[in-house]
Amino acid sequence: MELFEAISARHSMRSFTDEPVPRQVMERLISAASLAPSALNEQPWAFHVTTGETRKRLSEVMSHGTHHLEEFLALLGHTATIEQLEWYSELGGAPVVVACSIPRTDDEFLLMNKYLSVGGAIENMLLAATDLGLGACAVTFSYWVRDEIGTLLEVPRDRIIVSMIAIGYPTDQPTVAPVHRMDTAVYLD
Repeated sequence: MELFEAISARHSMRSFTDEPVPRQVMERLISAASLAPSALNEQPWAFHVTTGETRKRLSEVMSHGTHHLEEFLALLGHTATIEQLEWYSELGGAPVVVACSIPRTDDEFLLMNKYLSVGGAIENMLLAATDLGLGACAVTFSYWVRDEIGTLLEVPRDRIIVSMIAIGYPTDQPTVAPVHRMDTAVYLD
């Protein structure tokens, strides 16, 4: 797949088959993520890959945290549906979930650099997943249960989870990306 083809085809998948993702494929995704640019070449990311029993326990932690989702949706004026709650507690049945962490810092500027850097790494992983025929969905819902997830995944206390990525073979083939706005740039002399 050509780069622009992958960029155009990539979209958030929310339903996965139970087919396992081979370790070699996951290593390629992690490698792609690790090649992202980062502020001062810090490479602040760490990827905590879960499958099997750990993945199952992660779902349990997520399902206990869905009450936060209900509060969030109520705050936005939306009605939480059973499907939304199930998705967040099971993450679409993805056989692999990758938690992304960065070093903790109280410095706002350094934190922004870390977020931007890990965002680039996540996008590399998402594009590589698309290229390899996988589906993926990056989620930030883990914010409310990030400390519990960190404990489960044995993330060192000097790091914080900032996102999770559900990865697997998508159930909706062929995939169709949603329409995106293209009027987002202002060109100046």
